[in-house]
Amino acid sequence: MSDHSEAPVAPVEAYEPPYYVAVFTTVRTQDQSDYSETNARMEDLVMDVPGYLGMDHAQTPGGLGITVSYFRDADALTEWRTNVEHRAAQKRGRAEWYQSYTLHVAKVERSNGFMRAEDSQGPTAG
Repeated sequence: MSDHSEAPVAPVEAYEPPYYVAVFTTVRTQDQSDYSETNARMEDLVMDVPGYLGMDHAQTPGGLGITVSYFRDADALTEWRTNVEHRAAQKRGRAEWYQSYTLHVAKVERSNGFMRAEDSQGPTAG
């Protein structure tokens, strides 16, 4: 969501199910006035929701944005969905920032992950 170019690139870890995901897919309008500031505020705000686990985000060169937010339980997701500041940002998004969007909410029943071990020797020449 925000530009964290300094942050390492890694997906949110695979948690022990069950947990919930909210998949928010967007196409934005040309007018992005105050979007970055509001987006950063939402990222800070969601971290305060008990049960929030993390977020993955990707943007295609063509403009399709996909944000996947992870929540421990349905109560955490409901708390985020009904947050007053978040509701105001949603309303502004529909009025100004989004050409279209979809939201899919799902309960995760299976989850796994992989991370390559660090190569202690580093790259070799030859």
